[in-house]
Order: sequence, then C-alpha cells, then structure tokens
Amino acid sequence: MKRKTPIIAAALIVRDEARCIRRCLESVAPWVDRMVVLDTGSKDETMAIARDAGAEVSSLAWPDDFSRARNHVLALADADWHLVIDADEWILSGGALLREWCDGPARLGQLCIHSDSEKAGSPTRSWITRLLPGHVRYQGRVHEQVVSPLPRSPLDVHLGHDGYMAAQLDRKHGRNHTLLMRDLEDGPGDPYILYQLGKDAEMRGDSAAACECYSQALKRTLPTARWRHELVVLAINALSKAGRREAALALAEAEFEAWPESPDFFFVLGDMLLDQAIAEPARAVDHWLPLATGAWERCLVIGERPDLEGSVAGRGSHLAQHNLDVIRSQLALLAA
Repeated sequence: MKRKTPIIAAALIVRDEARCIRRCLESVAPWVDRMVVLDTGSKDETMAIARDAGAEVSSLAWPDDFSRARNHVLALADADWHLVIDADEWILSGGALLREWCDGPARLGQLCIHSDSEKAGSPTRSWITRLLPGHVRYQGRVHEQVVSPLPRSPLDVHLGHDGYMAAQLDRKHGRNHTLLMRDLEDGPGDPYILYQLGKDAEMRGDSAAACECYSQALKRTLPTARWRHELVVLAINALSKAGRREAALALAEAEFEAWPESPDFFFVLGDMLLDQAIAEPARAVDHWLPLATGAWERCLVIGERPDLEGSVAGRGSHLAQHNLDVIRSQLALLAA
C-alpha cells in the first residue's frame, strides 16, 4: 500500500500585521499544503490580506498568553506537521527541504531565524524549534517553548525576521515584560525566563536590570543549555556597557575555556577590552589595545559560526576586520 503523504500546515497567530503578512504567506505557500491564520484582534487589513493570500483565517480574543494562542491555531490546523511562523518572518531559503523532513520520522525541526536589528548592526541568528509533528504543543505565556520529549535537530531552513527593528519593538515592550513577570511568578528563578527578562530590559534601556537578570540566569543555567552561548555574550557586553568592566572581565575569564570556537565571545571580549582602554588610557597602547586586537584576530581565525545560538553575522569576518582596521589606523597615527 502506498504511504500517505503527510499534510503540512503553516500556523500563524497575528494581530495588526498588514505591513508584512503577505510577504510571509507568499514565501511559505509553495512549500506547505495549507496556511492557517489566527487573528487575535487586528484593527487593520490583516485578515483580508491573509485571505487574499490563500490562508484560512479564524479569530480569537487575545488570551494574554502566547502558548494558548499558539495551541489554539495548532488545533485549528490539525495537520500531520505544523510549520510555526510569525507574520514578521519569511522564508529566506530551504523551503524545499520541509517536505523531505516531514516524510521522515517524528522529531522537532529547528530553523535558523535571522533577526535584523539596529542594535546588533547585523542579523542575529537563533535556532528555534518551529517544525512540529501534529500533536506537539507549547507552554509559557511569552517566549513560549515547545513541550515534547522528541529529539530536536537543525534543519537548513532559514527565516528572515524584522520584528526587532525599532519601529516594530515599541508595541511589544510593555506586553512582553508583563507576561514575563507573570511567568516568573509561576516559576521563581527559572533561568530561561530570567535570560529573556534580561533581553527585555536591554530593549527598554534598563542596563542595571539587564545585568541583574543575566547574572541570576547565569547562576542557574546549565552548561548544556542551548541559550547559554547567547546569555554569556549578552552578559559580558551588558556589564561592560554599564561600566562594570571588572565584573565583565571576571565573567569572560570564567567562561573563556567554554567558548574557544565562538567568534561572538571573542568579539564582545575585544569590545570590552576597548572600553577598558578608553577608561584607562595610560595602559591603552601597551596593554588593553593589544589584547583587544588579539581577540578580534581570534574571531577571524575561527570564522563565522551560524550554528551557535544568538550568533551575529559578521563577527567572524567583516565586523571583526573593521574593528581591527580602525584600531590599527589609530595606532599608526599615534606612532607617526
């Protein structure tokens, strides 16, 4: 008997996404059998655009809980496999691989999300579980997580994401912070929530809160946690930018042996050492700047590592080279 071809459905929860939902759906449509959109209170043309793009559209009053909304749209889709995607994302490459993956055994597919932001300067890359067998569901009010004992494996499918651009972040800040605090009340000391609260605090410009959240998260995060790489890098950078350079240097020394092949680690280490040079000019030329250039040179030796959670494109190549060129030109002027 011929094996049944699995049905793949894209599942989206949306609200006021007229700006970008057509881009998302048109990028997805060639690779899935159905597109199911759950609107949670749009006041713009989101629903009409989604229908025109070929999606099945339903509505639900916003439940103040991302997992409840995600699980609702997954139940509506009721497919063999679900591609979970947001309206401010779109498939950059690898869409043809979805069908082959879904013809295989049950497991969870991690896709690479390339998030643009003015803060990072280059896209940040995160591997997030987004391709799910039909029965798998979420938990957590915000930055919701997939709950399943199935193995997770990276799939070479890449999504663009522009939701972290300044124009899009304004409407998210207050909402996400409130939901994260409610999740923290339910799970005091949860390292993943503390890590997300640190990122939220940085977005709100609260450097003291960011440093504290990252510190508490680091104490509780296992070395094997997939987000620890980004947590360490963010914490070093946040401490340095907050003027807590001794604490940043201590953290970098403690984590040094764990990240010998991370250009992101050495990139922020170089930035921290540059900050130290600016703060202590008497030792800049003979001590801090050579250490900083050594860190950025190490980035180039390692090269790009898009497989590392939270890696920033260019830190293993042109961004590190740019920093080296600037420092070397300034040192040459001083020597002239």
